[in-house]
Amino acid sequence: MKIAILSPFYPYRGGIAEFSNLLYGALSAQGHDVKAVTFCRMYPTFLFPGKTQYVESSSKFSTINTLRTLDSLNPLSYYKTARLIKNFHPDVVVIAYWMTFFIPAYATVARLLRKKAKIITLYHNVIPHEPHFFDRMLLKFFVEQSAASIVMSDAVRRDLLSLKPDAKLLYKPHPLYSHFGEALPKAQARARLGLQPDKKTLLFFGLIRDYKGLDLLIEAFGKLPPGYQLLIAGEPYGGFEKYRAQIAALPNAQRVRAEARYISDAEVPLFFSAADACVLPYRSATQSGITSIACHFGLPIIATDVGGLKEAIADNETGVIVAQPDAGEIEKGIKRFFEPGNTERFAANIGKLKRDLSWEAFAQAVANFSQTL
Repeated sequence: MKIAILSPFYPYRGGIAEFSNLLYGALSAQGHDVKAVTFCRMYPTFLFPGKTQYVESSSKFSTINTLRTLDSLNPLSYYKTARLIKNFHPDVVVIAYWMTFFIPAYATVARLLRKKAKIITLYHNVIPHEPHFFDRMLLKFFVEQSAASIVMSDAVRRDLLSLKPDAKLLYKPHPLYSHFGEALPKAQARARLGLQPDKKTLLFFGLIRDYKGLDLLIEAFGKLPPGYQLLIAGEPYGGFEKYRAQIAALPNAQRVRAEARYISDAEVPLFFSAADACVLPYRSATQSGITSIACHFGLPIIATDVGGLKEAIADNETGVIVAQPDAGEIEKGIKRFFEPGNTERFAANIGKLKRDLSWEAFAQAVANFSQTL
């Protein structure tokens, strides 16, 4: 089968690009002829609050031959992109969607191609984490351009069906990010990061945005006894000053290590290997690629009960689900996580889960679903 994937790819960084890179590889390995189509300009610089949109030299992306043609701000590129994809003569076009900003580009390309190929939208989100009044109106238009959809959490499925109740869809859980390599010995990782070797270590990882609730975790950490330490690793979208001030006011501030910067792929094993638990104190969510990274490294998770997080984390089986995004509840969840025997049992259950979340199984499900349309 000939499959075109329209998505961020290398040299763009981030979870969506990593996801599409791995999907490309898995589909290609199964004998499909896959074309990777990406942006020549994804965000204008003034709309991107991070340091850079591009991967660094230490990234573990496998370089693939991408067609860089779509400019999110140039309507002429929408038509050029559709024409170049059409020249590939694909059976299927998979569009990776996560943000309303891209609907004008994506909807135009889909509309121009839908009579020539099956259009499938792969939704990382439907409703944005930071919504706007116009999202649903634009989304209703965009949803109609696809023959079918792929979702990876029940929260995203519900959002999609609220816009199109008769949507034809495949629900397949997010596969694991497996390209980061193997874990390091915990003692070695903690030593390299300057962490104390004998403390219960909590990790907050990923882009730092208001909806992710880092302030709640910092507040909760301030209530914990001396046996804990907190490791924060990720680039702030906006400033880190308010979090730094919050940390400085803690009675246990000396046990917080903050790496408020972009974490390269090469560094990912170091941070996950140093931790006992990954904490997702989110105020809102649909799904999170962080759960896939944590699972790859066998690291259990403590997460708030928002969106689709509890689908990836079985409470008291592979981690702990906190009832609501509240500092007091997060503190209780952390203490429950570390009750005797829990960490070993959680890690053993994650080992079983890893076998079911391979990229090979995900790619096969996408191919089989495409053939039913």
